[in-house]
Amino acid sequence: MARTVDPAKHAANRRQIMDAAALLFAENGFERTTTAMICDAVGMSPGRLYHYFAGKKPLFIAVLTDDRRETGEMLEGLRRSERPLEALLAFVEHLAAPATVHPLVSQLVLEAMMQAQRDEEVRTILEEVDDEEQAGIEELLTRAIKAGETDPGLAPRKAAQWITTLIGALYLGVVGSDGSTDLLAQLRRTVRGYLMPARA
Repeated sequence: MARTVDPAKHAANRRQIMDAAALLFAENGFERTTTAMICDAVGMSPGRLYHYFAGKKPLFIAVLTDDRRETGEMLEGLRRSERPLEALLAFVEHLAAPATVHPLVSQLVLEAMMQAQRDEEVRTILEEVDDEEQAGIEELLTRAIKAGETDPGLAPRKAAQWITTLIGALYLGVVGSDGSTDLLAQLRRTVRGYLMPARA
């Protein structure tokens, strides 16, 4: 008789593994992080770990694409918003939020970029995610322009690229904070100001 799997427990264990692995990948890098280190961090045997992830690289990719589905679902909901500009700003905040959660996020992003140079599969997946996010920004911005909420002279694709670059600066630690600055609020003000028509 097949063993019944508790979906909630399975999801919780998977999350525990991903959180521990993210920390190790950020601190040690992908190459220097071993399966044994991950097993020790979560108190699991290798056999049990492989029940959740087929190997270290699939786990690394899962960490890097953790919020991909959530982002897609959020974008789907924002498409129906009657306030396109606010929808765009909410999407931008969603994309940038992880960068403000933990100081090791920047290190994890740098490690992902380095690994993408070594591994075509990782590079392809990261490019797909980046393309999806930028396309979402462009789509919402186009709606905001058509609704007359932003500068009508903006080129949606170029503007989306600029906004994506600004979000990337947060992840790479280029835009720092002394702890007293709300980076997401600052990002929202910066993007809103950029999108507004120039005053005569």
